[in-house]
Amino acid sequence: MMAVKKLTGNSIILGRETRLMGNRFEISLVANDPVWANERIDTAINEINRVEKLLSTLTEDSKINEINRNAGIKPVYIDAEIYRLIDRSLQISELTHGTFDISYSTLATNGKTSKNKASFTNYKNIILDAAAQTVFLKNKGMRIGFSAISRGYAADRAKYILQMQDVSSGVINAGGDLLSWGLQPDNTPWTIATADPQQAGQPYANMNISNMAVATSLNVDKNNTTANKNTSNIDPANGFQVSEIKSVSIITPGAELADAMATPIIAMGINAGLYLINKLNQMACIIVDDHSRVYTSRDINLVA
Repeated sequence: MMAVKKLTGNSIILGRETRLMGNRFEISLVANDPVWANERIDTAINEINRVEKLLSTLTEDSKINEINRNAGIKPVYIDAEIYRLIDRSLQISELTHGTFDISYSTLATNGKTSKNKASFTNYKNIILDAAAQTVFLKNKGMRIGFSAISRGYAADRAKYILQMQDVSSGVINAGGDLLSWGLQPDNTPWTIATADPQQAGQPYANMNISNMAVATSLNVDKNNTTANKNTSNIDPANGFQVSEIKSVSIITPGAELADAMATPIIAMGINAGLYLINKLNQMACIIVDDHSRVYTSRDINLVA
């Protein structure tokens, strides 16, 4: 159902919420014609569904399943879209020193297999041939999957489709990850709170995110209480408790890259994560630790 969120002059924010790729998606456009906006949203939803089918492993005849079935056997020819997605994924793996990795193993993790698990899940064993446009997984039992970036990639593609249809401003909320472009009806920038009112209580709620993507990853371990909660996270060198990351938000122009980078920063830790982000252009991050302290990369100034 189409919902009107805000009215300013002739422009309104028209949005629709639906479930796509197993997540809540909300697509909101700035327009003055509800019928036109509704048709545009239909095309965006169709594109998201296309991406889900393209990257799915649920159908036996999918290209991803063909790649996985031929692991350790032979290279598989793939279309340019999947090839470029795998290539970008490998670049992110290099950037994050393997913390981000689209490869995984179907083999049981015990005995000898557990010892050699890294050889199956290592992104360096995904071999691309640009001339032949093929991908080859070097080891049997090795698999690839795109769950870590498929939602962001789908959002980027939906935005592209909408912009090609002259949608000059809007927001795609993909399960809490945000992608915005243009301005609000009153010509003010999109902020995290206006793009997603559910995040209005966050310390970064008023951050300008027009023409940017924001992906947030939660540290699942820190959000689950355990009996050993108070005895873990101790620095063995000095005995003091070490703060751990509770959440990471990545801000960058593309949703795919934001989606891919959020979880690796949690694995790297606060100092290493900030060091990496500060070396990159057009990327920023906001880290909240388990004491609710906020850390930001350079050039971010949070106003209280």
